[in-house]
Amino acid sequence: MHLHSERTEGPASAGSSAVRAPLSPRRWWLRVVTLAVLSALLIAAVVRAFVVDVYWVGSNSMEPTLQGGDRVLVSKLADTDELQRGELVVFDGRGSLDPLHSTDPWYTQAVNGVGRWLGLNGSSTAYVKRVMAVPGDSIECCDAQGKITVNGQPLEEEYLYAGDRPSDIPFAVHVPADRVWLMGDHRSESVDSRSLLGAPGGGLIRTERIIGTAERVLWPLDRARDL
Repeated sequence: MHLHSERTEGPASAGSSAVRAPLSPRRWWLRVVTLAVLSALLIAAVVRAFVVDVYWVGSNSMEPTLQGGDRVLVSKLADTDELQRGELVVFDGRGSLDPLHSTDPWYTQAVNGVGRWLGLNGSSTAYVKRVMAVPGDSIECCDAQGKITVNGQPLEEEYLYAGDRPSDIPFAVHVPADRVWLMGDHRSESVDSRSLLGAPGGGLIRTERIIGTAERVLWPLDRARDL
């Protein structure tokens, strides 16, 4: 005699014919909100990676144009081959003003990266400076009147920090293709192309290191304006 045990098939083992309890309104709204937040974060990440981003100005090297603590909107759509003299650009200083690779532990780099993305702190390797000379230009400091010249023409630099001279460091540079010469407006405080004159590249910044052009001060509100 063979004995066969009887097994009652419940909803969990019934395959596609199982009856599922409907989601409660609370759980449904939780799913909707979670999906909306994740979608917003994804869109923000794409926009900030390829279109526009916000950078925190961490020094006074661009005074009076920009001040430490300013939040600046940066466009990443600019064609680095079409940069104009006088434009403000944000560039990645790794390999020029900073070491190419950070020596900080990975977790410190991660925390700093998240903080920068959230706008809580600035990037230690991103700088904002003014384009002073573009490919094909010859820039020199200084003429008999103490002015910087570009292609032999003296520059009228009304954006200079009050009391600063155009430069205390003499230089004469021809800018080749795919390079730019960058300087801060607060010349006595700015670490810029002049600081790299004795380094490989002679102070010239590769255009491929330019992140974007500074378009507007967003914060603080009393300083908000187009650049």
